[in-house]
Amino acid sequence: MKSIGFIPLRSGSKGIPGKNKKKLLGRPLFCWTLGEAIASNLDEIYVYTDDADILSFIEKEYHWTTKVKAIKRSDASATDTASTELAMMEFVNSIDSAFDLFCLLQATSPFTTAVDINNCLDAVTNGMKYDSALTVVNSHRFTWHADGTPKNYDIFNRPRRQDFEGLLIENGACYVTTDSALRESQNRISGNIATVPMPEDSLTEIDSLTDWKIVEELLASRLKTKKQSNRITHLILDVDGVFTDGCIYYGADGELMKKFDMRDGMGLEILRQYGVEVMVMTSEDSQIVASRMKKLKIKDVYLGVKDKYSLLSRIVTDRNLSFSNIAYIGDDVNDMANICAAGWSFTPANATQPIKNHADVILQNNSAEGAIREATEFIIKYNNRYESL
Repeated sequence: MKSIGFIPLRSGSKGIPGKNKKKLLGRPLFCWTLGEAIASNLDEIYVYTDDADILSFIEKEYHWTTKVKAIKRSDASATDTASTELAMMEFVNSIDSAFDLFCLLQATSPFTTAVDINNCLDAVTNGMKYDSALTVVNSHRFTWHADGTPKNYDIFNRPRRQDFEGLLIENGACYVTTDSALRESQNRISGNIATVPMPEDSLTEIDSLTDWKIVEELLASRLKTKKQSNRITHLILDVDGVFTDGCIYYGADGELMKKFDMRDGMGLEILRQYGVEVMVMTSEDSQIVASRMKKLKIKDVYLGVKDKYSLLSRIVTDRNLSFSNIAYIGDDVNDMANICAAGWSFTPANATQPIKNHADVILQNNSAEGAIREATEFIIKYNNRYESL
């Protein structure tokens, strides 16, 4: 049974301009949903957008998977007044590939996980009792009519929270329907509908800057719950502002040099002798960086990476690791998700304040002035204590 995911994105957003590609914890908003869709049981995921930047970003960043396809949507389906269903049916009628299940995913719901997506798919496929499914949140709020009368409880017999069933509220995250039901109803859900619960924090959708701030804090908190005591087996480092002082020296012919610290290189060499693998990921694609990492004999070097959390998640999955096995050093907002998710996170003394707010350890040394060496010594001591327990 073939299942496809569908993520519609518009370039126009009045509430938050450029919302879908605005960075949430350092990665474009839509990447949170897309990354989980890739990790789910969906066979293919289509990003349907009129934004040329997003089309280009997906082509560059997601070349490593055959599951993701980016398609240009029409201007008519991307207006403020166009419905999501219009975009859905335009897409369905334009593709040649047949499918059995259609999964609509909303980029404004970054709390959606692969498990949530799979639960929706399973609800429709198991026993074929349901034609469609949607995600909901069980809210224990008391609701009222505008005329001052209660909707869902007796004001003279107020129930205790533990005795109150509450209300199921649609959170707009994930919808699954069969091909036949979709074509017949031309709607995201129809027929016999299953409800799939998600955590209460997923009820917050991003429609305003206030929502954005709330979601960012909740998402950072969720990532940090992955932290746990474990031996550090891998150290992953950013480059500019970590290995270097953050400055780039240009001449008439382009980039000339970057400043590195020899003590950092020795620290990494010693760390490898203690069995910790060293990896590098950076958003820059620099020959100078490539040459320096070759000199340091670092084999796993990822250049030009814009979605660092996606790469980190792949490394954890492909190498059968836990996030708690990872130590990460970063200095700026594009490192934010990794700083929150890694078992131990470090940042140089001269890093940006948002990163300092989330890092486990703010190093005493600046970047390119011994910060990495300081972190390697911390890791060696930590692992020695862990192994002695």
